[in-house]
Amino acid sequence: MSVKQALLALLEQGPMYGYQLRSEFEQRTGATWPLNVGQVYTTLTRLERDGLVEGAGEDGEGHVVYRITDPGREEVAAWFTTPVARTQPPRDELAIKLALAVTVPGVDVGAVIQQQRSATMTALQDYTRLKRTGRAARPAEPADLAWSLVLDSLVFDAEAEVRWLDHCEARLRRAATEERAAAHAEPATGRAGQEQPR
Repeated sequence: MSVKQALLALLEQGPMYGYQLRSEFEQRTGATWPLNVGQVYTTLTRLERDGLVEGAGEDGEGHVVYRITDPGREEVAAWFTTPVARTQPPRDELAIKLALAVTVPGVDVGAVIQQQRSATMTALQDYTRLKRTGRAARPAEPADLAWSLVLDSLVFDAEAEVRWLDHCEARLRRAATEERAAAHAEPATGRAGQEQPR
């Protein structure tokens, strides 16, 4: 996730201070990816250093307010029109866990898959319930529609994860069957290849 571009996109709507940016980001994404306010201010400092935002003074309560610059607007436009690259996929903890579980002796990979499937199904049910109720069910505001789209993404990700877990389970069963078949075939082959006593 690019916090930098997200903050720039929010600043296109008007000057804001760090806590406002954090609140706007979380409102639009349904707090799915909470931001630490320290991270927001660190990012704003870098954006200012790079000439993408500038200080716009302080509000009545002493908060430093930032506004986007023309280069910042160009950065946002480029972000919105450039596809998200899939050449460097993010680390997937579940894929790493299963890859290691298959290779580490003594791990019940089937149990790992079952536990994850159960947790993912629970999350999927929660997401589906959220879609049917509240602001995601009938988005009246752009922020509600934004949250609904994020929720759709979470539902699709969870559904894909369940399908992938089913696939992993089937592959493991197939590998176990092939291993048993190879183990039964090996002793017979060994006997057939031996020279018979005279």
